[in-house]
Amino acid sequence: MEQLNAYIDGELDSSLCKQLESHLETCTDCQVVLNTLNKTIELCRKDGRETTLPPDARQRLLASLGLDDDAQQEG
Repeated sequence: MEQLNAYIDGELDSSLCKQLESHLETCTDCQVVLNTLNKTIELCRKDGRETTLPPDARQRLLASLGLDDDAQQEG
């Protein structure tokens, strides 16, 4: 997941980028995750408003992404 975020943000090393793109060619699960992340980013940018998720929704989202809420709030 961290690599997908870095990939979307254009922050992934070129060799890892190639590896990820090769993986994405055959992994439909990762294709779905990538497409969903891209669509979410697109919708947020279109709206232009800062949005806060309800705490329970935030916890579910971070858990499904395998991310730690404390680390996200500090960064």
